[in-house]
Amino acid sequence: MQAIQTNQEMIREHQEIIRELSRQARYSFNLALIATALSACISLVGAGLLLSGNVPEGTVTTAGGMAASVRCIQLAKDANDKARQDFTRTKR
Repeated sequence: MQAIQTNQEMIREHQEIIRELSRQARYSFNLALIATALSACISLVGAGLLLSGNVPEGTVTTAGGMAASVRCIQLAKDANDKARQDFTRTKR
């Protein structure tokens, strides 16, 4: 009876870990999605500045928006890889 109870506790703990990893992955994805959308908007503003003749401001804004987009995508990928690695570790 003791072994069955211990096994059930382990299963419950494993399920809690999976739920927490899933929650963290969901929040990381949502944050990366919002940050990427904001970066795209910044890039569009920069493109508008470039087209309107404000070349220095447009160049800086566009470069900043593109750099932020790349970093956001990289952060989302890193968070996803870490969650997957943690999940794999908990399965053992």
